[in-house]
Amino acid sequence: MIETKKTVKEPRITLVGAGPGDAELITIKGIKALKTADVVLYDALVNEDLLEFAPEHATKVYVGKRSGDHSFSQDAINKLMIDYALNYGHVVRLKGGDPFVFGRGYEELDYAASYSIPAEVIPGISSSIGVPGMQHIPVTHRGLSESFWVVTGTTADGKVSDDVYQAARTKATIVVLMGIHKLAEITEIFKKEGKHRLPVAVIQSGTTENEKVAVGIMDTIIEIVEEKKITSPALIIIGEVVSLHPMFQPIREFYDIIAQE
Repeated sequence: MIETKKTVKEPRITLVGAGPGDAELITIKGIKALKTADVVLYDALVNEDLLEFAPEHATKVYVGKRSGDHSFSQDAINKLMIDYALNYGHVVRLKGGDPFVFGRGYEELDYAASYSIPAEVIPGISSSIGVPGMQHIPVTHRGLSESFWVVTGTTADGKVSDDVYQAARTKATIVVLMGIHKLAEITEIFKKEGKHRLPVAVIQSGTTENEKVAVGIMDTIIEIVEEKKITSPALIIIGEVVSLHPMFQPIREFYDIIAQE
């Protein structure tokens, strides 16, 4: 009887940015990585249509990770990633947006290095840029905004980030991720800086078929968000660039009329 030796694949890990939601916004390099995956560990905000690019034999494991719903802790995900790599071979860690924009990608990269497992990073389109862009809102625009900040709305201890207070004093475009549940606090921060009429947009499930958009000013955005029943996952775009969105034109006209009276 001839014994067949089991082929052991070399362990390796690829962190892939899946983009902001629309499956077609992943990079070609990301698709190529998926096609060679033995295991795919994917997050809650990843479009599951992307799993079709992985081989039929590949193991697909949902590991949660979204605001307020961490099905797996980061520590558990790190250990799963290593375990699958050592036992199966190529693990694709598929993450929403870009792995290094509030994606804790470096923690996973560092953990792989601690086990001497080769790891590669394939960037993705961050929702902080991709979602406003799909809505024709530039994060920078000559004469309106010379820079943009990407800020987390909620820190690990559940508070509004100190950076939001700093950002409110600038003329930059501010994109707040994971901040929808802190919207009331965030608007108050900007109002205290005298920015009651500063344009603001809130976009839920950007670039997907479930997308919802609310456009207003600091004084009105909470009411508009409630009226449209917008909730997580959503991002907040603050700044004069929001005035370029078509939905802002009636607001501009309204205040122009008031100014003339």
